[in-house]
Amino acid sequence: MISQLEREVTLRFLKTRKNDGFLNIISIFSFIGISLGVAVLIIVMSVMNGFRTELITKIVGFNAHAVVQPANKSLKYIQDLDLAKNIVSNDGEAVILNKEVAKGVFLKGYLESDFRNLQIVKNEKFFGSKNLNDNTISIGKELSFHLNVDIGDIITVMSPVGIQTLVGRLPKQENFKIISIFDSGLSNFNENIAYINLETLESFFNKDKEERLIEFYFKDPENIQFHKKNLLALFPDAIVYTWSDTNKSLFSALKVERNVMFIILSLIIIVAAFNIISGLTILVKNKTRDIGILKSIGVSSKSIKKIFFLVGFLIGTSATLFGVFVGTLFSIYIESIRQFISDIFGVSLFPEDIYILNSMPSEININSIIIISLCSIITTILVSIYPASKASSLDTVKTLRYE
Repeated sequence: MISQLEREVTLRFLKTRKNDGFLNIISIFSFIGISLGVAVLIIVMSVMNGFRTELITKIVGFNAHAVVQPANKSLKYIQDLDLAKNIVSNDGEAVILNKEVAKGVFLKGYLESDFRNLQIVKNEKFFGSKNLNDNTISIGKELSFHLNVDIGDIITVMSPVGIQTLVGRLPKQENFKIISIFDSGLSNFNENIAYINLETLESFFNKDKEERLIEFYFKDPENIQFHKKNLLALFPDAIVYTWSDTNKSLFSALKVERNVMFIILSLIIIVAAFNIISGLTILVKNKTRDIGILKSIGVSSKSIKKIFFLVGFLIGTSATLFGVFVGTLFSIYIESIRQFISDIFGVSLFPEDIYILNSMPSEININSIIIISLCSIITTILVSIYPASKASSLDTVKTLRYE
């Protein structure tokens, strides 16, 4: 427990005085340093959490959550699975040509009825027809910019599968009419994926129906390992891969980067907290006479230690709480702040072609804030112990004699 005397003396020592100029500067820098460290950590963790969540949302929103690929024999199409809805598809790599522009793409083939039910087609940023018939194609926004085409234009698609002619074997080419343009929110996806009719794709790539894939869409796509285990039991002779498998390296890199950033930015708090040692040491030196008087009137060494410990603890805790407030506020309005800075200075702070997403995401995680706050407060507690112990060990007679 903290007595009334200890509280009053602690608050008195915290008040600024004219003859404590240098001490006040150290205290201010300690406060600013800890607040800045906590705020920056919260902002960075929020942005990285938001980036990961936004990526997962977009990836599972516009891709199959799991795909079963035949290995040696054709798959048995399973209807009305309790696990999820499932549709057949197929895919292949091709080159799209438009005048003098060429672009390699990944073609995905669906039946017309299945294409209508894809999440990317139901998206409000989907423009054009949903009737994916023979020799029609749906392309992404970025791909349409790259090829300089629009809905209704005719493009040439070249398959790696060759056809025999009088002059030798030549790549198969067919003309496709653009019926729609989609926007998944992922620039990389928009630029490299295109949709055509499943039967057209199989004819174009000389594929059999036995080579068709089965795509699964789950209600809880984040619990993908559980679903993959069930699919492996259902299809023991097939190849099963999920959105987690195809993006494993990306999310592993994000996790490593997040942990490294936490460690590096935590050093800001540690360095700022060590300023508390300097401040408390100077405070003990300045208050030597006061410590002697307090001891002479019966205040115990334990209370003296507690008083100076509370001074450091209150500076660190108040700085932590202020940092949490600033960091949380900044995280909430991070996208508005980014746009404001970009407009003022004319620079792109979050380029879409590098970071894939078209806006800076942010997700405030309460657990992260609690962990950051606890780390900051624990650091403050540790650095406050030594100067507080030094103050309590001062000899009463010597302090009064020389002061």
